[in-house]
Amino acid sequence: MHAAVPIVVMLIAGSAIAFQSLFSGTLGQRIGVMESAFIVHLGGLVLAGIIVLFMRGGTLTNLAVWKSVPWYVYSAGFMGVMIVGAYSYGVPRLGLAASITLAILVQLVLSAILDHFGVLGTVQKSFDIYRGLGVGALLLGTWLILR
Repeated sequence: MHAAVPIVVMLIAGSAIAFQSLFSGTLGQRIGVMESAFIVHLGGLVLAGIIVLFMRGGTLTNLAVWKSVPWYVYSAGFMGVMIVGAYSYGVPRLGLAASITLAILVQLVLSAILDHFGVLGTVQKSFDIYRGLGVGALLLGTWLILR
């Protein structure tokens, strides 16, 4: 696989996060935070179901090994509801850029810490001076955006 493919995929994901946050914020403001999380995840369930059934040949073999996955990874679904709920609540109150900036700041700092210690199967990557400078730049950028 060419190195550009995962980069492009993640750039698309970043765009999707911005739009999903905006849309769930609008839903949260109009119909309620948890109602927004419900609708967003129901739509995701439908799309994922279609992809699993039709684009993967209609087999559920990958799902058959669900018991081999550590129990704690199943909390990802709960975290997804928390994330959508947080954006549904935060975007109408803080704005889109501030909400996403704060979430990304915590996401990147926590990710660097998890990488440093190789927690829960992450690739261990030391927190060196460059990562420290990156965290400093993130903090400064966050402060500038929130001003």
